[in-house]
Amino acid sequence: MADRPVRAAVIGAGVAGILAVIELRKAGISNVVCYEKGDRIGGTWRDNSYPGIACDVPSHVYSYSFAPNPEFSRMFSPGQEIQEYLERVTDDYGVRPHLRLGDEIKRATFANGVWSLETAAGDVDDYEIVIAATGVLHHPKQPAFDGLDDFRGDVFHSARWNNDVELEGRRVGVIGTGSTAIQITGALVDRVSHYELFQRTPQWVMPMENRPFSDDQKATFRDRPEQLEELRDFLETTFAENFADAVVDAESEQLAQIEETCRAHLYGQVFDPALRAQLEPDYRAACKRLVVSGDFYQAIQQPNAKLVTSSIEHIEPRGIRTDDGRLHELDVIVLATGFEVDRFMRPMEIFGLGGRSLADVWADGPVAYLSVSMPEFPNLFMLNGPNGPVGNFSLIQVAEIQMAYIMKLVSRLQSGASQEIHATERAMREHEELRIEAAKSTVWVTGCNSWYLDDRGIPAAWPWKFSRFREVMAEPDLAAYQS
Repeated sequence: MADRPVRAAVIGAGVAGILAVIELRKAGISNVVCYEKGDRIGGTWRDNSYPGIACDVPSHVYSYSFAPNPEFSRMFSPGQEIQEYLERVTDDYGVRPHLRLGDEIKRATFANGVWSLETAAGDVDDYEIVIAATGVLHHPKQPAFDGLDDFRGDVFHSARWNNDVELEGRRVGVIGTGSTAIQITGALVDRVSHYELFQRTPQWVMPMENRPFSDDQKATFRDRPEQLEELRDFLETTFAENFADAVVDAESEQLAQIEETCRAHLYGQVFDPALRAQLEPDYRAACKRLVVSGDFYQAIQQPNAKLVTSSIEHIEPRGIRTDDGRLHELDVIVLATGFEVDRFMRPMEIFGLGGRSLADVWADGPVAYLSVSMPEFPNLFMLNGPNGPVGNFSLIQVAEIQMAYIMKLVSRLQSGASQEIHATERAMREHEELRIEAAKSTVWVTGCNSWYLDDRGIPAAWPWKFSRFREVMAEPDLAAYQS
């Protein structure tokens, strides 16, 4: 029996959305539309253009398995290279004709076997299948500092970098000490007259040797793709065994080695005891998302750089006033304050069976079965959804595994074996109970505040090894689904 024709919508044209279009087309679904509210593809790599932006996952792991890139310049690529790679994949794999750029979905409603998607422009289209690839690090977290609007200089969030603002020779303050702020520090110190990093919590910093690939190496990757595949396999295995699997076992030898390496990096690079004490965390390495950098400690010790550990009291027209009474006069303030990581599909209004509202379902926090499906929301699947492997894996790799899983459910819709398919409430609840219990053994609950933790203090992440993720996602358990 021939597959029935189905229409599919993809929401978001970042790394996961591009993948979704490719895989849907590969499965013979030609009627695919990818809605993207931005004016270009790329997601986080489009939105973030701050100085020093780079991926903290090895380049050849942070790329599609079916589209290896022999041209990456370094082991950890700068953001612009990743954006250019995504643009090439979009063209090479025929994604471009399926894009509707600048078209934001405001509402999705399920009725009579189809999803009706309404755009901000008021257009409405119907689809049997919806793939939400809306991202995690997407909605900037805007801090509520008193007086922020009174600042007479330039102020912007790191994820909305204002490239029109001149930085050379100016006084720049950066608020935050996550990966973004650390990368900005290394890139900006030598460009500005005075640099201040406002630290609320110190971070453990893993040293990184970001070696370039030589022309000969890149030529070899082009001419002998099996060598590039071998490198990717090696990096995947090394990354999983030495980091991804380490953080889910707080007592692992690999985690102890990470901690030892981070401490040796700090003590081997920072020689002023007072500064070193300010930079040394009082929690375990990788409890927060581990920062990776080869130049931060050198940068923050430059004569024109200053680490500020006093709390911000308020912001004045001329700069930042800290609780020690000092005014830090600045020309530019950068808010490297992270993201609202629990938004996912929100603020879209989404209504499932019987008008069930996603806002109501997620009132106490986002949840989904295996991070891909929710009860009472049929034929709606998520890539990199709630409580998935966001903290310690390559999100492209995760999306590929999830998409292969989702396509096995989609094939049931294509064949007519299922008309509506969604996780059962029981399956989701049992999975959550297991996940919450397993999270007690991870490093994320060993005594720090981080964006991994939800309002209950439970890590909103996959708490098992990568091998288990592969095993669970290899084949859908149809008993966990209503179809």
